[in-house]
Amino acid sequence: MPTATLTSKGQITLPRQVRQHLGVETGDAVDFVIGADGEVRVRVGEIEVTELKGLFKQPGRRPVTVDEMDAAIRRVQSRRR
Repeated sequence: MPTATLTSKGQITLPRQVRQHLGVETGDAVDFVIGADGEVRVRVGEIEVTELKGLFKQPGRRPVTVDEMDAAIRRVQSRRR
């Protein structure tokens, strides 16, 4: 079972086996979900829809093609496997 040590600043480093299992990389968000039974679950972070505000229709930004969108979706899905 992978183990992490808490630093004096309250930080941990996720063990490589856990990072690989979650498919997370530097800069990715990780959520800690506390269940009713007290068990803590770690999962890949989710983006709130409100965080996407202003992402579209920015002056000087070119539109993305459907092929580029599909490629981006495939990249994210391959990381999560």
